[in-house]
Amino acid sequence: MGQSSSTALDPTDRVFLSPPRFSNEIVEFAEDIVLTRDYTGDLPDDCLACIFQFLGAGDRKQCSLVCKRWLRVDGLSRYRLSLNAHSEILSSLQSIFTRFDSVTKLALRCDRKSISINDDAFVLISIRCQNLTRLKLRGCREITDHGITTFAQNCKTLKKLSCGSCTFGAKGINSVLDHCTLLEELSIKRLRGIRDGIQLIGPGASAASSLKSICLKELVNGQCFEPLVIGAKNLRTLKIIRCLGDWDSVLDVIGDSKNTSLNEIHLERLQVTDRGLTAISNCSSIENLHIVKAPECTNKGLVSVAQKCSLLRKLHIDGWRSNKIGDEALIAVAKHCPNLQELVLIGVNATHLSLTAIACNCSKLERLALCGSGAIGDAEIACISAKCVALKKLCIKGCAISDLGIEALAWGCPNLVKIKVKKCRGVSSDVAEWLRVRRGSLIVNLDAEEIDGLDASVSDGGLQEGGLEVPMMGGQVNVPDASSNIVGRLSYLKVKMGLVAGRNLVAGKFRRWTNGESSGSNDNL
Repeated sequence: MGQSSSTALDPTDRVFLSPPRFSNEIVEFAEDIVLTRDYTGDLPDDCLACIFQFLGAGDRKQCSLVCKRWLRVDGLSRYRLSLNAHSEILSSLQSIFTRFDSVTKLALRCDRKSISINDDAFVLISIRCQNLTRLKLRGCREITDHGITTFAQNCKTLKKLSCGSCTFGAKGINSVLDHCTLLEELSIKRLRGIRDGIQLIGPGASAASSLKSICLKELVNGQCFEPLVIGAKNLRTLKIIRCLGDWDSVLDVIGDSKNTSLNEIHLERLQVTDRGLTAISNCSSIENLHIVKAPECTNKGLVSVAQKCSLLRKLHIDGWRSNKIGDEALIAVAKHCPNLQELVLIGVNATHLSLTAIACNCSKLERLALCGSGAIGDAEIACISAKCVALKKLCIKGCAISDLGIEALAWGCPNLVKIKVKKCRGVSSDVAEWLRVRRGSLIVNLDAEEIDGLDASVSDGGLQEGGLEVPMMGGQVNVPDASSNIVGRLSYLKVKMGLVAGRNLVAGKFRRWTNGESSGSNDNL
């Protein structure tokens, strides 16, 4: 084809084709191929590797097939790698880590139906990846304490370790804490090797000063981590999620240590009481606190936290609709925590009393979420609109509000950027469009739900929102009486269900009588 047949191809050259302008040029197009120099060949390897960093995994795979140089640069600049850690991969491990010899972040995952890599493969990985800083293991059930111990001895630069559904135990974890002097984050989930809880997991000779974050999730004997939690003097984040056993004693020891660096605590679905909350209140530097579905925690425990942890910035409470945390605790938060910026209340029956206190005293509040509470209605939303000047994001889900409450936001919260309303059956889609027109820059995300055949809309909390005929004046809203609405709604359901059951009963009796199955007496009809 012209001069192209006599021209030697350089490995860095590319062929760039221009499409024909007209269909009758297709034949001549094959003869007009011109070899053009690939200007990416002038780029240094470091620059080309930097460009690869902006591509996704799929695009990088395609680019690595262009030429040998791109394949080599992609391998040298690939710092993050995720592998299916089934046993069949053992034969290709050597070639994989020969190509990707600069990996610093490695994830090994194996599904439940497959056999994972064993200690030999895991040790081989540690030899080829001695600069590893992050390791994630999921479902690697064939790795034992011996394998994790040898790995820790080879990869002493490890900074983050995350284990889930593995079978090694306390001995392996202690080896990591002893040899990995730079370890900062430790996440343990469903670790099956510590079921007996006999051997304690200590801070180790090295990790005591470097460890900053500990996450324990779904453990049977998570209390064996108590020496580690206490001995980590620079610990900033502690998350204990769905771990069995009594945790008040562990929190007592943490409170007695008065860790001044502890900044964030997550307690979710734990056997913990006000005693535990009172203990962690001694850690006065706490700024982020999550109390999620802990039914034994009451106003008393949260009040003690609020009184001593005045630096609190983020507070998440999921009361699980137990009615043990309410206005008393929130008023204490408003009084003692003026730096509050984010408040999430789920299943907490807060009223305008506590919300008014928070809005007046917490002038920095920017993010507010109110979910699953029948006590929060139009009056509470009107209070938020009038008082929360710094509010930027508002989420309302499953509360007893109507269009009047949403309309109140049109004149308040001058810094509001986004509002999200879901499962509030008293709110219609029309008010969302009206609010968008009224405040053009506001992002409104509304999930309106309508009930066919009913004149009134009912929220998840059971409060009827129909009959609000008095308009809102001066930032106040007339809220219907909750007890009368609940009784009316229940009466309606009982009557409806009674009629349906009666029709079914009569229809069934009539069919049996016409088929001759009746005993001859029609008294039952």
